[in-house]
Amino acid sequence: MADDWVLVSADVAADAASSSPDYLGEIGHYINSMADTLWPINKKIHDNPELGYREYIAHDTLTSFLKTQKGWQVTPSAYGMDTAFVAVFDSGKKGPVVSFNAEMDALQEIGHACGHNLIASASLSGALAAAETMRKHDLAGKVVLFGTPAEEGGGGKIRLINAGAYTQHACSINLISHPGTTPACALMRTAAYRAFTVEYHGRAAHAAASPWLGINALDGLLTAYAALNALRQQTRPTDVIQGHITHGGLRPNVIHAYAAGSFVVRADTKARRDELFERARRCFEAGALSSGATVVITDGGAYADHVPSRTMARSYRAHFNRLLASDGGVGGGEDGDGSVPISVPELDEVRGRTMASTDQGDVSYVLPSLSAGFWIRPGAQGNGPHSPDFEGAAGTREAFGLSLRVGKGLAATAVDFLTTKGLVEEAWREFEKEVKGKAWTC
Repeated sequence: MADDWVLVSADVAADAASSSPDYLGEIGHYINSMADTLWPINKKIHDNPELGYREYIAHDTLTSFLKTQKGWQVTPSAYGMDTAFVAVFDSGKKGPVVSFNAEMDALQEIGHACGHNLIASASLSGALAAAETMRKHDLAGKVVLFGTPAEEGGGGKIRLINAGAYTQHACSINLISHPGTTPACALMRTAAYRAFTVEYHGRAAHAAASPWLGINALDGLLTAYAALNALRQQTRPTDVIQGHITHGGLRPNVIHAYAAGSFVVRADTKARRDELFERARRCFEAGALSSGATVVITDGGAYADHVPSRTMARSYRAHFNRLLASDGGVGGGEDGDGSVPISVPELDEVRGRTMASTDQGDVSYVLPSLSAGFWIRPGAQGNGPHSPDFEGAAGTREAFGLSLRVGKGLAATAVDFLTTKGLVEEAWREFEKEVKGKAWTC
């Protein structure tokens, strides 16, 4: 994106970066003082992994703790979801509403291999610190912490959007983060994706004695699979088509009456995702036409791409780099040999792009969003998220400490939006320009 898309004026950008140096120091001291209290919460979530919409231990641990914090109003099992929650710290004076998302769910068989325990810790510490700063300095506004279940394909944030959670609280901005083994990044763009299942229904027959009496459902699926492979030759570098056969028949001497598969398409925007899905759909229809089988395509959920707020990213970058300098550079991200720590770079559209997907993308189509990527030390195999190696890395005390530093940066960014005149408006003008003509639909 060209630099002229950055709508923050020089004066406002400077204010955002430097308006609260004392706030940042206070935030750092406060979160440091809470580290020993928050560590058992992080560890309990990590050591008790739960799948989407079943995060009962994580939900109860977080809400029970928040209920002990002065000034916080906590609603467990919010918005029709057992494991969603909302916690609000209200100054009692009208002002900006800064919101944080805390993820909690784990992955099948490999636990917290996506580090959602660290996401929860960063958002929890950030929200607490922003509220403490608001209390100490009598700032106007509100801090809202959402417990967002089922990020791993379940779309918990989409259900929150549909329930009106972010509009009910009139949220001005939303903040979250994500760990990985790549250098830290403030301007994170994720891919849009759509999952779906495909079923072919044919007619069984003996594959040797009377194959002409059958309609081979597996042939339909294999023809579609071949068509998808051909389609990939004409797709963009940012297009991804993934899939596997979940049912290919029961025995070789039978014409298969049933075959099924699970598929995903990804693209850099949700508009392109929808185009790619339509092209894939025609491949599956071609399989049905060629084989004589009927095809049923069932939606499995979709996420939008994440459209980051450059206004928010500039603020976060300034604060995080100051924190990094005070820590001697440890954990900002390292180069290939693991020896040269680096800070959050200039806002780089290419460096911050990933083909992973998240329902935070859907949030970014509803209000200005920051999703800050941060480095943690990888495990022995050096693998990133969604690997057993990363599950171990996400459970260390060091990784927890790095998540708290992110929490400091998130809190300081939130305080910028509470205290810097015109910053919320700048973020929303940028947001409206970015998403113009891209109205969100689930």
